[in-house]
Amino acid sequence: MKNVLGCIAATCIATAAHACDTALLLTIDVSNSIDVGEYRLQTNGMADAVLDAEVMEALVQGQVAVAVMQWSGVDRQELSIPWTQLRTESDVRAFSALSRSMPRAFVMSDTAPGDAILYALAQFADAPTCGRKVIDISGDGAPNAGSNTRQASREAERQGVTINAIAIESMGVAITNFYTQSVITRDGFVITARRHLDYPRAIREKILRETARIFG
Repeated sequence: MKNVLGCIAATCIATAAHACDTALLLTIDVSNSIDVGEYRLQTNGMADAVLDAEVMEALVQGQVAVAVMQWSGVDRQELSIPWTQLRTESDVRAFSALSRSMPRAFVMSDTAPGDAILYALAQFADAPTCGRKVIDISGDGAPNAGSNTRQASREAERQGVTINAIAIESMGVAITNFYTQSVITRDGFVITARRHLDYPRAIREKILRETARIFG
């Protein structure tokens, strides 16, 4: 079966294992609090972030494998862009184009970050073999449904997966505090986006922080 990048999934995974620094699963909140414009700020922000010259260089040099997941409530998770390894600038540009045109998976749904983490963990069974496994989870609200978020985060630690986050704030730092205390793993970090308009800046900073260590 071919994935959206036009390669046979088994072949992609087999060849992706070579020199892969990080398997990076990017997740996007599409719960009820996210309107159409805010969804596009997330997808366009992701697409623009990987095209940044510094980020692109880090992704290619690290041979980073990426996938994109959308999440909202219970049983509302979708792997929208399957795993692919970014070996060349052309690979990054293709991934960017897919991110920008990605249709929204869910509307009018609750917020269940615990379920999102558990679903994300399961996706690494099909990921390339890389030095690190990282889940990026972004959102603008606390849970109102689903599994215990902190327990899901601890399960990620048991499986050797790092969780980093973007907390999208509208007032104060309540969501940043929640992500710091209950979502990220002990080796993870949170970047705060001041409203959705700040998301593009935040995701560029986050991806660069996750991948730039290959230069040192």
